[in-house]
Amino acid sequence: MILQTTIIIIYSIALVLIFMYALAQLNLLFNYIAAQKKESKCPRFDLSNPDEVPYVTIQLPVYNEMYVMERLLDNIALIDYPKDKLEIQVLDDSTDETVNTTAAHVKQLQDKGLDIVHITRVDRSGFKAGALKEGLKVAKGEFIAIFDADFLPQKDWLQRTIPFFKNDHIGVVQTRWGHINRNYSILTKVQAFALDAHFTLEQVGRNSKGHFINFNGTAGVWRKQCIIDAGNWEGDTLTEDLDLSYRAQLKKWQFKYLEDVETPAELPVVISAARSQQFRWNKGGAENFRKMLWRVLKNHNISAKTKVHGLLHLLNSSMFLSIFIVAVLSIPMLYIKNEYAHLKMYFYVMSFFVISSVIFFICYWQMYKRMYGSGLKNFTQYIVMFFTFFTIAMGFSLHNSIAVLEGHLGKKSAFIRTPKFNINSLSDSWKGNKYLNTNISINVVFEGLLMLYFGFGMYSAFVVGDQGGDFGLFPFHLMLFLGFGFVFFKSLTSKV
Repeated sequence: MILQTTIIIIYSIALVLIFMYALAQLNLLFNYIAAQKKESKCPRFDLSNPDEVPYVTIQLPVYNEMYVMERLLDNIALIDYPKDKLEIQVLDDSTDETVNTTAAHVKQLQDKGLDIVHITRVDRSGFKAGALKEGLKVAKGEFIAIFDADFLPQKDWLQRTIPFFKNDHIGVVQTRWGHINRNYSILTKVQAFALDAHFTLEQVGRNSKGHFINFNGTAGVWRKQCIIDAGNWEGDTLTEDLDLSYRAQLKKWQFKYLEDVETPAELPVVISAARSQQFRWNKGGAENFRKMLWRVLKNHNISAKTKVHGLLHLLNSSMFLSIFIVAVLSIPMLYIKNEYAHLKMYFYVMSFFVISSVIFFICYWQMYKRMYGSGLKNFTQYIVMFFTFFTIAMGFSLHNSIAVLEGHLGKKSAFIRTPKFNINSLSDSWKGNKYLNTNISINVVFEGLLMLYFGFGMYSAFVVGDQGGDFGLFPFHLMLFLGFGFVFFKSLTSKV
């Protein structure tokens, strides 16, 4: 009974953690709905008055971006802002031939009168954080806009973001990510669905009540003074953006989130690239939980509710670990439930997962409805998209759980940039991209084994107990079977 009791306790704790996270999401939904009824009264610079136009530096941190570099530079050159108040820094850490092609392109733009500089480093210490910090030393701007290589801001982007800095307390203005290749594949649709929830429900829900949010690494603007006051960029975690965001807000700097300003970008189209990005984000989140936990708890300037939301925010990635634990233990739990009748009262805790799923379903529907509208057709499409997302997200749970555990245990790893593809339409192909990792991780093998394991879970539904089976967990195991199968087979085919 010791083993069975241990399984029940661990399973129950994981379910309760997921339920607590779901309740936090529900609270963010209420905040989001309330925020839609409020009108922003934030003071703004009048950019038609030359005396109110501040100096801005745009930083473009890049590393081996052969496929998108030309598109990025041509797009940034179109930004509508007074040329005498705008500087562009190309922070180039590349180690391939793009260093030379980028330098030539920058020279062409300089010849056209653009204030643009090409900054390279011999020592890439600190990775992206190190490049941003190096550029900051010589940046002319009072405000620092940052774009990753796959982002394509609209011409009026600075006109719509910089005015909010008239409020001296605002340290960051962050915009919502758009997705230029949302409909390329199931993988891009699922990524867009998850990111849309973050950039609507979560960012607005937290920001509207003064809770901590994060600069998302790109498509936002920093007040230079805020960066320096918060301690500058640090490269000791894989998510330097989340790290600096929390240090700035602990210093009482305010963040302004603009849901209505969309900044288009490209989603990873190959699962190996998505895995790399997911690993960095999830491990970095866990690293920042380790780094920020006591700073948040000990801070006397923030409310208890903001602390709770902050800690749950920092634990976002750890939900994958809870989901993975619940998934793996659900099959032993199925047998325990049907072998030990006197323990059945303990299985009411299983309902927490159903309730949590319903909460997520309601929250994500509000996000989806706002973006695409209501009606039966959209609701039907949403149901399909929600369960597709949920299925594939669970398929990533082993990969992401390993990232989370490494982060919590303090295991260090290099910052690996997500390969970019310059893919906009269904006719574009990712094959032949020189930056793709062609090695198959041992994790992929375990994902294949987990697919078989949850296939056994579905079989178990027919044979457990003496009442003709138990099908309560069958839909859950079916989704896990399909999710791990998707990740397993896609990981194999992305190597060809």
